[in-house]
Amino acid sequence: MTTMKYRLDRRAALGLAGAAGASVLVPMTGAKVSAQTLDRVSFQTNWRAQAEHGGYYQAVAAGIYRRHGIECDLRMGGPQQNPSQLLLAGAVDMIMSNSFEGIRYAQENLPFLVIASIMQKDPQVIICHPGVGNDSFASLRGKTILIGAAGRTSFWPFLRTRFGYSDEQIRPYTFNMAPFLADRNICQQGFLSSEPFAIRTSGVNPVVHLIADAGFDNYQTTINVSRRMVDQRTDVVQRFVTATLEGWAEYMKGNAQVNEAANRLIMRDNPDMDMVKINHAVEVMNQMGIVNSGDALTLGVGAMTDARWTNFYNQMRDAGVFPAGIDIRRAYSLQFINKGVGRA
Repeated sequence: MTTMKYRLDRRAALGLAGAAGASVLVPMTGAKVSAQTLDRVSFQTNWRAQAEHGGYYQAVAAGIYRRHGIECDLRMGGPQQNPSQLLLAGAVDMIMSNSFEGIRYAQENLPFLVIASIMQKDPQVIICHPGVGNDSFASLRGKTILIGAAGRTSFWPFLRTRFGYSDEQIRPYTFNMAPFLADRNICQQGFLSSEPFAIRTSGVNPVVHLIADAGFDNYQTTINVSRRMVDQRTDVVQRFVTATLEGWAEYMKGNAQVNEAANRLIMRDNPDMDMVKINHAVEVMNQMGIVNSGDALTLGVGAMTDARWTNFYNQMRDAGVFPAGIDIRRAYSLQFINKGVGRA
């Protein structure tokens, strides 16, 4: 998984969630409701189904959404679809995105905001060959690095400011690893659970630098929604968020039996996925604290804070990505999170 472009796929991922017309118990009220009275919420992911979306699939497959009175229309992304455009057009209730999008809402005075962040660490990485001295971010100054178009306007300005990189170092990354594999002196961007795994299968044990560990504070795999939905369907939004966080907490435990149904849905929606890739992704996400680290350890899965939002905005402002003077508090809300859901 790399830079995020999208395709809409509405294949029925809800089949394992429960029989139509069955009664479910809504934990918030204790009342039984029929499937016909479930509140339908559509959610658009940012790429093809994979373990990095596992918590949503877990909440569908294990019936967690339904227990909270939600019927989740989980829509898989892909290269031909842009979730942000779908959200702005009102074609979907919520999307998976990141901090950059939230700040753009505030900058352009758009009536949308971020209400949770599943990933506490952005999984973007810089990958280098071993044994050539590229063992730290500082050592990459002046070195050739393959960077895609989206990376040049997101994490690259941070790296340029933080480590003194220059745009002259950049060469285009076309999501083909052949140039990297052919030249030991080239580094490239990637996604923690994707490109490093593929590179290892090609016979190279890469040096992997997680950009988040250098201080890049972008929230990733966020839940973005319209202010109108927050105001008019507050209870539905809360139940959706709580169910999602419960799904993620359960999925990240990595229990093969518990996650089996969710993983079957992932592989059904995306035939390029298999259990080797899924297990590897869950393993490295847990090893590197992608979901369970930082504020999530005390505030619960999906945590966000005012301090981190302010720090990230200041980072990107100083890097020239955003202008000064944006009211950052309009980018997000802490209303639905930080309630200890999934806290170890």
